[in-house]
Amino acid sequence: MKAKIDLLIILAVIVFASFAPMKIGIFERSADVGNPKIAGSSNYDSKTKTYTLKGSGYNIWFERDEFQYLFKKTKGNFTVTADFELQGTGKDPHRKVGWMIRESLDDDASHLSAVVHGDGLTVLQWRVAKGEKMRDPEDEIFSKEKASYTVQIEKKAAIYTMRVAPKGGKLQEVGSHEMKNLSDEIFVGLYICSHNPAVLEEAKVGNVKIVQN
Repeated sequence: MKAKIDLLIILAVIVFASFAPMKIGIFERSADVGNPKIAGSSNYDSKTKTYTLKGSGYNIWFERDEFQYLFKKTKGNFTVTADFELQGTGKDPHRKVGWMIRESLDDDASHLSAVVHGDGLTVLQWRVAKGEKMRDPEDEIFSKEKASYTVQIEKKAAIYTMRVAPKGGKLQEVGSHEMKNLSDEIFVGLYICSHNPAVLEEAKVGNVKIVQN
């Protein structure tokens, strides 16, 4: 009888493990937001401590987004930092990678993101509320730094501050923005968008840190 019970316990553990979400490094899981034409992916190399993100998507703009997202839920104040490198020459100068703070996985969700484009353009941008259009330049703060390597977002209550640095350089503040519509418990993660629905782009992301303040 005991052997049968032990077997049932083992089978239950196996079934539970098969349905449990697979963590990717320090993140809970990855997903394509907005159903892009080409499926994306996110992987972690524990030896090099590097994340590889592959993603498609028309853009992260207007009233809806398409991109690959690697994320976890978090609460309270925090600081996130990472080094970003888009791979290859790319198909579109506005392919983008960076950090994103997002209220949900809906394609029209409110969010704030630190963006490094393929052509070096670096901005802090946001969607004020779910379903609203992002506006240019009203919903952007532009960095003087081109081709940023290290990107950081610090959250203090509803205030989000972006800092960037070139490779080997010191972090410099880009600007801050207040996001009153984002709740205290939110998604935080890395993302990539090809800015071309027919193209899959790739980025390497290293030195990833999420620190609760």
